[in-house]
Amino acid sequence: MDGKIVNVTLVVADKAKALEFYTERVGFEKKTDVTGPNGYRWVTVGPRGQELELALFEIGSAVDPEQAEWAKRWVPGTSPPIQIRVADCKGTYAELSAKGVEFPHPPSEHPWGVAATFRDPDGNLFTISQLAGWSKGK
Repeated sequence: MDGKIVNVTLVVADKAKALEFYTERVGFEKKTDVTGPNGYRWVTVGPRGQELELALFEIGSAVDPEQAEWAKRWVPGTSPPIQIRVADCKGTYAELSAKGVEFPHPPSEHPWGVAATFRDPDGNLFTISQLAGWSKGK
């Protein structure tokens, strides 16, 4: 297969609240916001300057009837953390904490670098990590 991963679906309880959290607190940009003729709103967010997008999927919604049944099993906060590489883990932790982002796991040192894990309002986890020797300007 010759392809590229362009988005990851993130299950949320309220798409509008999730959009506000990711754009206003985390600092992601809104990449797509389209409402189709059936009323389904497709919203994606992601880090600035990157192609990868998080597709915000609201519980109870479905793009098409075939998807509705298997999407019932999706619930927020049940997936492993999504990994985000940063140049300064402790600085990013301080910046996001000041905006009210909750970190159940503050920065910790590891042989490979520094990592901290935050959660969104739905319990979805994200780990920010800085590799040893990788900092701003490198």
